[in-house]
Amino acid sequence: MRIWILIFVGGGIGSLCRYLVSRWINNTVVSTFPYGTFLVNVTGCFLIGFFVFYFTDARFGVTSLQWRLFLVTGICGGFTTFSAFSYENVQLFESNQVFTFLAYTFGSVVLGLLATFGGVLIARAI
Repeated sequence: MRIWILIFVGGGIGSLCRYLVSRWINNTVVSTFPYGTFLVNVTGCFLIGFFVFYFTDARFGVTSLQWRLFLVTGICGGFTTFSAFSYENVQLFESNQVFTFLAYTFGSVVLGLLATFGGVLIARAI
């Protein structure tokens, strides 16, 4: 039951952070490109890579699983928004914004993978 609470609380924190970051970016930058979701996805990918490889059994012992569930499954799961990413891509494609659709799709995938790898490298170096 404690694990469920950790995931539940982390998911709520992640969802609220996603909303606040995305809203702030979208209110700051005027563009058809969905910068808020883009930033959240790339940041979330970095954090997942970092948390998974930083919170290891060797470093945190028996509490490492609890930390990973709270941070990765909970916070990052609530924070990352690939469902919103998918929906926004459908909207861009249906409105014939093909260049924006392609830039958003490939930029998210490539930068997301690079950010995850960067998180892994930093976590391993610490």
